[in-house]
Amino acid sequence: MSVVKSERAERSVANRKKDAGKIIIIGGGIAGLCAAVYAQRCGYQAEVLEMHDSAGGLATSWRRGDYTFETCLHWLLGTNPNRSMYSRWLEIFDINKLTFLYSDEFVRLETEHGECLRIYSNVDRLETEMLRQAPQDAGEIRHFASAIRSLSKFKLPDPTEGWAGNWLTYLRDVPYLPLLHELSSMSGEEYGKRFTDPLIKRFFGDGEMGQLSAIALFFSLAWMNGRDAGYPIGGSQAVIQGIAQKLEGLGGRLRLGTKVENILVDRDTAVGIQLTNGETVAADWVISAADGHATVFDLLGGKYTDKATEKIYGELETFPSYLQVSLGVARDLSHQPPFATRLLDTPLQVDPRAQLRQVSFRFFHYDPTFAPPGKTAVTCFLPTRDFEYWVRLQQDAPSLYQAEKQRVAEAVIAILEKNVPDLRRAIEVIDVSTPATVIRYTGNWKGSMEGWLLTPTSGYRALPNTLPGLRQFLMVGQWVMPGGGLPSGLMTARSAIQAVCRQDRRPFAVSQQVMR
Repeated sequence: MSVVKSERAERSVANRKKDAGKIIIIGGGIAGLCAAVYAQRCGYQAEVLEMHDSAGGLATSWRRGDYTFETCLHWLLGTNPNRSMYSRWLEIFDINKLTFLYSDEFVRLETEHGECLRIYSNVDRLETEMLRQAPQDAGEIRHFASAIRSLSKFKLPDPTEGWAGNWLTYLRDVPYLPLLHELSSMSGEEYGKRFTDPLIKRFFGDGEMGQLSAIALFFSLAWMNGRDAGYPIGGSQAVIQGIAQKLEGLGGRLRLGTKVENILVDRDTAVGIQLTNGETVAADWVISAADGHATVFDLLGGKYTDKATEKIYGELETFPSYLQVSLGVARDLSHQPPFATRLLDTPLQVDPRAQLRQVSFRFFHYDPTFAPPGKTAVTCFLPTRDFEYWVRLQQDAPSLYQAEKQRVAEAVIAILEKNVPDLRRAIEVIDVSTPATVIRYTGNWKGSMEGWLLTPTSGYRALPNTLPGLRQFLMVGQWVMPGGGLPSGLMTARSAIQAVCRQDRRPFAVSQQVMR
């Protein structure tokens, strides 16, 4: 049993704190909203400024006719009430009100010749499937499955609790250190070379996404095996709207369609912001949950950098950008896997720099909010590094830009139709977003799908959330934690408000807000 305060009582307590400071938060994505909730709960007055007309940033979806298309969330870490991350989500919204689904299959790999490899969420079924597929790789398969079982028991240290709050976790994690070192020192593609079976090799990585650290894939599979990574009905916006509603209930403010032009600084202290319409807003603290590069080099004019900062933005690799082809199909496609990767005989030429040997589809038949009964929302994800090509086309050659989007959509439909006969006649909606779309709506540097790519070089270590020489300013989100994802938004936001409270000598007092 846990006894908790009601939202009304908590808001009343916050309102009684007459000396509460003002915190301006730039960016209404997951990190910005989490920071605002934590700030409100610690007695501050938080105001979130989001340039788009809806909250979420990259964690978003959109409507086209009868269909909703998701661009972010495959699963959410922290959906198991018996695991630690669940309690963190409870600190910022009522996660217990969401309905989570746990797919039997993580992904299904399919060739154009009917070959198939199912990657199951349950490690026992996964091991059996891989042994069926490649008995010659039995030794490596058993090592792989054993590693997932081990990491299913592993407890990640909480980066917001420091040594004092994590010493027991560190002690318990000592036996896992050799495995962690092994997996963090190689990419997924490198790990896949341990196997002889071509389908298994392709599962571990190909192209851009194959450069991800192998440990990221292992942790994902471990979380799924532990049923701590479910998909919330309603997708990413179900999470975002839940947090936004919590913020409103606590008395915080979210301003949409409000773009920040500059961060105001007086004597090396952040004192507020200036909007593009000329309005200025004073603050005791400024927190940027916006694009990292734009924050450092545009909103602050590059005045608060050092060699370490310049090295981060000059040498670390971002996630690639992407195109997404979204289809509204007037057909029940529940016989398809939720997530499928099609391995191609002939590579798909996305743009001058991106030639893909595999493409990924999501069939949203499991989410009834995304399409009417008997119909299915389908998306296809196409990574690319050539964001400049799409930005130039959109700006300088709009007709060619539209023609290129249509070309890519037709190519994707042709690939999909090989597995779904007569698909084309059932398509009611075609929508194509490009890197230019990502940049226009989110401002993310290079149109990146997240922030810094988690590689063997970058590691899981957090980056500084301060800038040299600038006081009363912090950064949160994917640009201070390689690997990105929704949990990084929550954890970096928690750390930032803890730091604010320490400096202002306030208690960091948060409590779960659910009756059990």
